[in-house]
Amino acid sequence: MDMKRRLGAEVFGTFWLVLGGCGSAVLAGEAIGALGVALAFGLTVVTMAYAVGGISGGHFNPAVTLGLVVAGRFDKKDAPAYMAAQVVGAIAAAVVIAIVASGKTGFEFGDVGNNAPGFASNGFGDRSPGGYSFVAVLVAEVVMTAMFLIVILGATAKKSIAEFGGLTIGLALTLIHLITIPVSNTSVNPARSISQAIFAGSDAMVQLPVFIIAPLVGGALGAIAWKAVLAGPEETELAQGVAPA
Repeated sequence: MDMKRRLGAEVFGTFWLVLGGCGSAVLAGEAIGALGVALAFGLTVVTMAYAVGGISGGHFNPAVTLGLVVAGRFDKKDAPAYMAAQVVGAIAAAVVIAIVASGKTGFEFGDVGNNAPGFASNGFGDRSPGGYSFVAVLVAEVVMTAMFLIVILGATAKKSIAEFGGLTIGLALTLIHLITIPVSNTSVNPARSISQAIFAGSDAMVQLPVFIIAPLVGGALGAIAWKAVLAGPEETELAQGVAPA
């Protein structure tokens, strides 16, 4: 399929993921709480999986793209362009959120209150919503991203029920947020973390490498675990796959 269309789908899909998920946290977090934010992230994946997943495979996440490469389900030569498109989409969404949020009287960028990452950014230590340590956050992000890749690879496997793949993956992302919003404000997606850290201030930027590296490592480990334990011989064939994130 035309690369321009595929990259466009990744831009729009990641834009919607960040706008819906992070936007709900920044603009409506006080009203809907952690449960509402978790559902928002899941709903963005479900809706875009069915809207554009058939065009690009619906990665919307550099960690997913890397995991699919490691699993042999995506061509590595296309991975850098996909990752760049995802970051572009995420930053565009963050700009929209910033414009809307700044229209509220008294809104300030950066950290707000104690132990609360500002602008839906991710953090550990004094930037963790629950005050979780660096090690706790690192383990959570690696493990959750690894499990996310296992769900994605399983839900999009040749013998899976393809019609329910997007729903399954969206529910998995909701569950991941329910578990880890108090821990790290939930990344499992470097593009999402980059976009919000840009507006959250210097402290967020200092901690940002953790939320780039940990999800990428987790994505690769999840793919390795899938190939080693769960994948059938038919899953080793290179395919685009429908694998939203």
